[in-house]
Amino acid sequence: MKNSRLIFVALLSFIMFSSSLYAATPAEQRSELSKESQATLQMLYKAHPKAKGQIKAAYGYATFSNFGVNLIFFSAEGGSGLAHSNKSGKNIYMNMASGGVGLGLGVKDFRAIFIFDNKKVFKSFVNSGWEANAQADAAAKSDDKGGALDGAVTVQPGITLYKLTKNGLAIQATIQGTKYWKDDDLN
Repeated sequence: MKNSRLIFVALLSFIMFSSSLYAATPAEQRSELSKESQATLQMLYKAHPKAKGQIKAAYGYATFSNFGVNLIFFSAEGGSGLAHSNKSGKNIYMNMASGGVGLGLGVKDFRAIFIFDNKKVFKSFVNSGWEANAQADAAAKSDDKGGALDGAVTVQPGITLYKLTKNGLAIQATIQGTKYWKDDDLN
């Protein structure tokens, strides 16, 4: 059990470290995150065309590029992204990390898109950023080949979450805790 915890901590550390290696300077990192956010939105619009209207009408949205690993009883995810206020036009750069327990095996590269109906839920996410969930999914995808179970769920009143698998091979049923927080170096 002690070795399992060490493996879990090592995986989470690797994911957090690798997600911060996008670019050398803060300006380059912000630019990369903005480009990735736009690519994520295009991926969303292709998979769920009605989401474009949802995002346009929303107070704001957040997009995250995530990488997850499942090793039998433990799972870890890490990534980065940005929250965008449609009202002010301002981007807030953020990070995320997740850890969980349950059954699973695999690796996946996925995107998370949050849509915020109002200022209260947007500010709460940006300033507090916690999400706890139970998830079950299966993914076998490489570029446009293969499939994954993707869709929208209401996380809480006023917040819709889409998860899209970009690449990966994973099957899992886990209970996870996820933390989203502002990136002090980029804001």
